[in-house]
Order: sequence, then structure tokens, then C-alpha cells
Amino acid sequence: MSLRDLLAPDQRPRERILKKGAASLTDAELLALLFGSGSRGQNVLALAQSLIDRFGGLRPLLAANVKDLRGMPGLGDAKICQLMAILALARRSLEEELKRECILASPAHVKTYCAALLGHEQIEHCIALFLDNQHRLIRAEEISRGTLTQTSIYPREVVKAGLASHAAAVILAHNHPSGLAEASAADIHLTRQLRQSLAVVDIALLDHLIVAADKVVSMVETGQF
Repeated sequence: MSLRDLLAPDQRPRERILKKGAASLTDAELLALLFGSGSRGQNVLALAQSLIDRFGGLRPLLAANVKDLRGMPGLGDAKICQLMAILALARRSLEEELKRECILASPAHVKTYCAALLGHEQIEHCIALFLDNQHRLIRAEEISRGTLTQTSIYPREVVKAGLASHAAAVILAHNHPSGLAEASAADIHLTRQLRQSLAVVDIALLDHLIVAADKVVSMVETGQF
């Protein structure tokens, strides 16, 4: 059943978003507006809310993989594609701005971008943001993927990727699936080792970000760099 059939005209999300903007709608209403229709025996608003509840929030729902999404009642391939497209568009929007402007002028934006890339991951991933000489993003590249408790990052691989990107600077970021948003002794040691290796080829390591869900900690800001 669609929202148009379910709600009175002044309660319909489509009419409200046009009159009052997206902020006037709940997460479930926005998701329902995207889906357009529900499933057999469940209206679209109930479907949207049940998915948000099942995954523990909108963020983990949008970051869920195809396998997990296909196990949800009411989700066919079309709706799964819609969910995946939302996250991809959000990431690309953030990336577009980082490619246009100096990253150092917007550290909060960099943190948001890294949280969008890594905050939902259940194993450790490490990415490098390669920057030009004006500290604009050239590209982001995954340089390591580990287990639930550790990842292996090799300085020579980061150096190689930096040279291939013609980078002048790098920002490193990796996630802590444990949810602990602070640098470990191993993180600090690795950061210092990477900084020395990159300096040999005149690439500056500007920061190392630790991502834990929606929390992002800068090692520069905490004085651990």
C-alpha cells in the first residue's frame, strides 16, 4: 500500500516535503517516500520503520550489505538498489567537495567522509586520502583490510600508492570495530613509521584518523601524531 492511499493529503510526506522541506519528515517517512510502496500485508511506512528498527538505525541500514538486506521481508532487489544508491550518492557528494576545496580548511568534512566510508564496517579497513599540493583530494584508496581485531598496513604500499597518485600529502584513516575511538600504541607506532617512509619521497602525512561508528578522532588533535 502506498502512502497516498494510507494518509490524508496534508499528512502525506510528498506534499509536506515540498511545502516544509525534508527536515519536516522522520527517517521512516523519508525512506517510505523513496520506496513509494510497501509489500504484501505491510504498508510502506510500516516497512520503512521496521527496517530502521531491525538494523538499529538509519545509518546501519544504509550501510548493510546485499546479503543482509535480501534476508529482510518486504525488500526486493529494486528497494535494495535504492538503499545502496542513497549511500553511494551521499559518499560521492562528500568526496566531490573534498576534491574541490582544501581539506585542511574543513577537517569536520573530512571526518564525516571517513565516517561514511568506514563507520559501519565490522572488520578493520584502512584507507588513504591522497591529496594534491593544494591539499585537495585526488582519490581515496583502501590500502588494507584486516580481521575483527587487527589489520596489516605496509609503509611501502602506501608510498607506492602515493607516488602513483602523484600525491603531495596523505591522510590515513582506519576504523575500530570495537567502538573504541582512540589510537592504540600500535596505531601510534605505525603512524610514525609511515610518516618517516613518506617523507623520503616528499609526501607529507598530515593526520591519522580513528573511526569508531560515528565518532572520529584525529591523532593530530589529540597530540599523538
